[in-house]
Amino acid sequence: MKIGANNLYAEMQALATQARKDVAADQLPISPKVENPTPSTFGNMLNQAIDNVNDLQHHAKAQTIKFEMGDQNVSLADVMIAKGKSSIAFEATVHVRNKVVEAYDKIMQMPV
Repeated sequence: MKIGANNLYAEMQALATQARKDVAADQLPISPKVENPTPSTFGNMLNQAIDNVNDLQHHAKAQTIKFEMGDQNVSLADVMIAKGKSSIAFEATVHVRNKVVEAYDKIMQMPV
């Protein structure tokens, strides 16, 4: 998975700054509409991460099939490494999903 913590942190900081500006603008009689310059950056990053995990799982499956069929170019170590990479990537994705759900629950419990 290629999720940069610095990029994610910078995006969160930008959103927090924008939210502060929107709160201050709500006190004006007419609030200007501010659009997010990068509306789907997080979504694109999440899709790329999931696609990467999917690719790693397909590669591990292909390596396993090649090894089982007796391909001399694929060793048991190659198969185990591919399976390990796909397992770690999947576990990291599950942890990220759990953190997002946890954050969503906390936000939904906040008083308005």
